[in-house]
Amino acid sequence: MSDLSYGGAASVREDCRAALATYARQLRPLAGERVLVTGGTGFMGAWLAWMISVLNDDYDFGIDLMLLSPHAREFKTRIPELAGRADITFIERDVCDITALPADVHYVIHAAGNPDSRVHASDPLRTMSVIADGTRALLDAVIEQSNVKSVLMVSSGLVYGGQPLEVAAVSESYRGGPECNTIASVYAESKRFAETASAAYCSQYKLPIVTARPFAFIGPYQLLDKPWAVNNFIRDAIHGGPIRILGNSETVRSYMYPSDMAVWLLAILVNGVPGTAYNVGSPNGVTLGRLADTIAARFSSPPEVVFRAVGDQRPSRFVPDISRAKDLGLELTVGLEDALARSIAWHSARARA
Repeated sequence: MSDLSYGGAASVREDCRAALATYARQLRPLAGERVLVTGGTGFMGAWLAWMISVLNDDYDFGIDLMLLSPHAREFKTRIPELAGRADITFIERDVCDITALPADVHYVIHAAGNPDSRVHASDPLRTMSVIADGTRALLDAVIEQSNVKSVLMVSSGLVYGGQPLEVAAVSESYRGGPECNTIASVYAESKRFAETASAAYCSQYKLPIVTARPFAFIGPYQLLDKPWAVNNFIRDAIHGGPIRILGNSETVRSYMYPSDMAVWLLAILVNGVPGTAYNVGSPNGVTLGRLADTIAARFSSPPEVVFRAVGDQRPSRFVPDISRAKDLGLELTVGLEDALARSIAWHSARARA
């Protein structure tokens, strides 16, 4: 694909179309149903909304999508192409304030919660409340509506704690966990609580809850000021460099493109086994050093890549095993090189606007 041709809502729609060429048939159970997404106006919610809008427009699914978030007005301004659609309803409310589900909701995706570590550090109690209290409020509401067919609990790959370097890819059966007595574990421990609460609701109320554990992503709508390496590398390169690697250049991460993320989440929602967790991410690890070089090489005047030894110098690894997702027939449709090309083009276009 040409970098110069990419950018804007039309390109995101084409990304969704490309993913659905493989997976639309798997998602047929969603046709004619009402889907509620909590935390529906963030990065994940935006891509789910685009994916469902293409299912409705191109495949005549007739899905009624409801996005619940306290930031609905901001979303409408940010993505006006979705704001005016008749098949999308916005509910401006905090997930903790839910007392009842809208009528006739059949599928629920619980994606409320901010993964930004700066927010966790600055407002840890609010971070914990949104995840823990929000999950309890939502599941109490689900109990009262008997026609819910599936609830997707969006957890996090961080529930595994630090991945040992000798473990190439962490599977859902890994028995690790974060340190529970540090502020850095606020988000991960809250997600662990949400998963345990889901297990309790499954057992006591027979709710059909399936869990997704997202890893790392890069693509349109993911802001470049987020505190993650790939975002900062792209930001540095767009601004002329240098690209700064802070920490250990041998640290390994993997990145999934958001059109794959969205279609996987929907597939796990409708086809996942209740009571089961599924990793969502790319199994293809890359060192931060190689990632920075790859991003730099995509520019006509490649920026310099520099290293600064700050913080903990030990390398780390965060790569999922996706065997369970493969059992559902799920594979990546966008590789790392293409994901980076599309992301750079998207954000470069916005920097020029």
